[in-house]
Amino acid sequence: MQERSSVSDLVKSLRSELNRYSVGGRLPSSRALVERYRVSPVTVSRALAQLVAEGLVVTRPGAGAYRAEPRTVTGRTGDTSWQEVALSADGATEAAPRAVDATGVLSALAIPATGVIDLSGGYLDPGLQPERAMAAALGRAGRRPGVWSRPPVEGLPELRSWFAREIGPAVTAADVLITSGGQAALTTALRALAAPGAPVLVESPTYPGTLAVARAAGLRPVPVPVDPDGVRPDLLARAFRATGARVFYCQPLFQNPTGALLSPERGREVVSIAHSFGAFVIEDDFGRRLAHVDAGPLPAPLAADDPDGVVVHVSSLTKATSPSLRVGALAARGPVRERLRAIQAVDSFFVPRPLQETAIELVGSPAWGRHLHAVSAELTARREALAAGVLHHLPELALPHIPSGGYHLWLRLPESAPEPAVVAAALRAGVAVSPGRPYFGAEPPAGHLRLSFAGVTGRAEISEAVRGLRNALDEVGS
Repeated sequence: MQERSSVSDLVKSLRSELNRYSVGGRLPSSRALVERYRVSPVTVSRALAQLVAEGLVVTRPGAGAYRAEPRTVTGRTGDTSWQEVALSADGATEAAPRAVDATGVLSALAIPATGVIDLSGGYLDPGLQPERAMAAALGRAGRRPGVWSRPPVEGLPELRSWFAREIGPAVTAADVLITSGGQAALTTALRALAAPGAPVLVESPTYPGTLAVARAAGLRPVPVPVDPDGVRPDLLARAFRATGARVFYCQPLFQNPTGALLSPERGREVVSIAHSFGAFVIEDDFGRRLAHVDAGPLPAPLAADDPDGVVVHVSSLTKATSPSLRVGALAARGPVRERLRAIQAVDSFFVPRPLQETAIELVGSPAWGRHLHAVSAELTARREALAAGVLHHLPELALPHIPSGGYHLWLRLPESAPEPAVVAAALRAGVAVSPGRPYFGAEPPAGHLRLSFAGVTGRAEISEAVRGLRNALDEVGS
């Protein structure tokens, strides 16, 4: 967060000083800017790149940075109003609307303003990311023979084998497709398994990215409630029977947002119910590498014991490493695997080979195990700090379940604290939180907040965030 703030401050300073230079005038050298503003060369480089992107500065390799020619608008002002008709003209005949509501996804991807504590993100803080290990893996990958050649559409065999071993001994490399992260895998799976206009069962509440993907594919999400032990099998069977759905999406391990853990008994029941209705289960195993120290032995993935090919398994390295290491996997048995392969090939051809080679180097290094251990310990400490802060200083927020993995807490608001008002007041108090509404496929039973402890810099920032939330709740209640 400090580096991001330094870049923003330097951009602001340089932008305000540009009028001192004539068009084409040379700005101070990078070295001079480093000394003047007491920032790193990386900060200067990123600040100049931002100004270049804004069209205010141009750079010339080996010569420096110069004030750019002001942009001038020529010709008539365009009229894009015709697009409203073009984008909705087929609405009466479409099986489902094509408009995409990405509110929940964009909220999770937004970078908070300088000085705002981020309790809304879904990625590890840079201090928790294995940056040195990834840099070393990238360097070794770059020296591999053929690293820039075209990889197989399905992915590199070595990486597919690694993901297969992570799922379980019954899964082979032939069952695995390498994807550009978990979100791409979900998109491929939902498009492969359900036709536009069809219902798809989802946990309630659930990951907003899945709701967005389903709606973008023209599908109709149908919510099935969860409790602290995961989805309720009785309601799942009832939903299959009522809707005729052929797909159920779930997160059995540290469910997002509730943190629920699906028991092995319920897991077997869920797969059995789906099989009896001739349906697939999309298992999003995003949290397996985010277990806390006190989690105990983790249940095996649903796909690990699925000889009939009911489960389509989604996994990713992104959550446990970096937002930019977008490497994931789809695992499936039977004819559905070929459909998944075909859709992925049409959409994106393949995952870039250098990225796959980097992933192979990373997970095969001694640093990988050390990193997972360190993340587990730190997430545990952060969870305890945030949970203690909520229980002691925010008692009006209900915390029904403290998870043993993942990176978030799910809180229920009292009726006296409207969700939009609390979220807005929290932001004014310098804390970004996730509202609960985007996690529901239908009307929510109450207002909620999801608080993430992955993206903060440490426990001191968590304490500061709790104080900000206390002020926000006091403001709303006053």
